[in-house]
Amino acid sequence: MSEFTTVTLEGVCTKVTDGTHDSPKLQEFGVPFIKAKHITKGLVDFDNCDYITQEEHEKVIARSKPEYDDILFTNIGASVGRTAIIKSKIEFSIKNVALFKPDPKVINPDYLYFKITSSDFQTGIKNLKSGSAQPFVTLGSLRSFKFQILKSLDDQKAISNTLLNYDNLIENNNSRIAILEDIAQSLYREWFVKFCYPGHADALIESKGNPKLIDSPLGKIPNGWEVKRLDDYVVLQRGFDLPKRNRNEEGGIPIYAASGITGYHDQVKAKGPGLVTGRSGTLGIVKLVLEGHWPLNTSLWVKEFKNCTAHYAYYLLDGIGLERFNSGASVPTLNRNDVHGNPVIAPPTCLIEKFESIASANHKQIHLLKCKNENLKQQRDMLLPKLISGQIKLKD
Repeated sequence: MSEFTTVTLEGVCTKVTDGTHDSPKLQEFGVPFIKAKHITKGLVDFDNCDYITQEEHEKVIARSKPEYDDILFTNIGASVGRTAIIKSKIEFSIKNVALFKPDPKVINPDYLYFKITSSDFQTGIKNLKSGSAQPFVTLGSLRSFKFQILKSLDDQKAISNTLLNYDNLIENNNSRIAILEDIAQSLYREWFVKFCYPGHADALIESKGNPKLIDSPLGKIPNGWEVKRLDDYVVLQRGFDLPKRNRNEEGGIPIYAASGITGYHDQVKAKGPGLVTGRSGTLGIVKLVLEGHWPLNTSLWVKEFKNCTAHYAYYLLDGIGLERFNSGASVPTLNRNDVHGNPVIAPPTCLIEKFESIASANHKQIHLLKCKNENLKQQRDMLLPKLISGQIKLKD
């Protein structure tokens, strides 16, 4: 490996600038308008961003036009330090986000991205923050910020490729997870929403080739199916109190709040597979948890499955739209008693069991892939600072 040299961001970039500080009128469609909140985990969240008109976009990019291999860096607010490298050809605008254009003659863009995400770089940048109400790092401070890089572009590329291999494996696993999730979701929809379940052909109306349906309080359902209450299938229970001072973050038991995992502990309160959803704060998100866990007091968990299985109940609850049962004024709140009486379509038990055998196999594979991804992330995050700093050297 070659030796290191000290540089500045301005010295390795053709441009260090930021997006507009104005507030164009937002709309539902148009050109993506990216803010700090849309930069997370190294990616730009185009799925949940705002939009502006093409005319407004043209005004904004006069100052900064994000392009392939450019790096975005949040330099204003509590989220200072979030970083993403642009790997798409999508045209978009940015607001209150710094933009670095790496000079490929001096530095490999991926290498610069990994350098910026390293702990020593992040710590150094955050020490430059000023402002009390709204912390920020000025463009001048960013441009003159000094750090070390490998002189050789070949060595920079070798390190980047090593780290990118981990990201590629993680992305491949994420693609497999998405396919497996879609298969299970589609199967539930086909069987229990469209009523195209195994054996449904036996109940076809001969003249039209459609399933023979009967009237019910929830509309047409297959002959032999019923309508029951939700608590004929699942019994929801308030989660358990667990102050932060009493938690053991070294434990491997996930703690589930209303929106998902909020920490870890060393005790199990609910065995897997189980379901957790929001009781206070965030409503409507249903989590399928295959391992033992601790449902927190801001959540509801399924204390008992009756005449159904965990995976079937997961899709059943997820499709109800629990957020519509909000009974809170200032804070969204879900009362389990309001939900228990909700009418649901009740298919034959044998069909639920058949679905379970398929869906459970899919979700076991999903769980395995997620565990692999966590291990890959840990390995990558352990290697990143050591490779970037030269503590670990790649063989020539």
